[in-house]
Amino acid sequence: QVQVVESGGGLVQPGGSLRLSCGASGSIFRFYVMGWYRQRTGKQRELVARIFADGRTNYDESVKGRFTISGDNAKNTVTLQMNSLKPEDTDAYYCNVVFSQGGNYWGQGTQVTVSS
Repeated sequence: QVQVVESGGGLVQPGGSLRLSCGASGSIFRFYVMGWYRQRTGKQRELVARIFADGRTNYDESVKGRFTISGDNAKNTVTLQMNSLKPEDTDAYYCNVVFSQGGNYWGQGTQVTVSS
């Protein structure tokens, strides 16, 4: 049974930083791509950042230069360092993993709130 567990959300002031961590367990395969998405109530889930097994990364334009994603393919873990946070970054953040042999899994989500 694959489990995707996130941690690191919370409340931070504008301009502050947070680090989100995610680990996927229960699979013998390594990830093909692993990343973070965010979703506001009533809206579609959208990509924030992802990292591929070969190290390639993709970022949403709104977070480029502020967020950095890193991952450990051997451990099936990913970290999102979020700096210079803005109120518009407030959302529920979800970790996603796609394994090299297939299978697409989501975490339960962690709330990030940027407010003074």
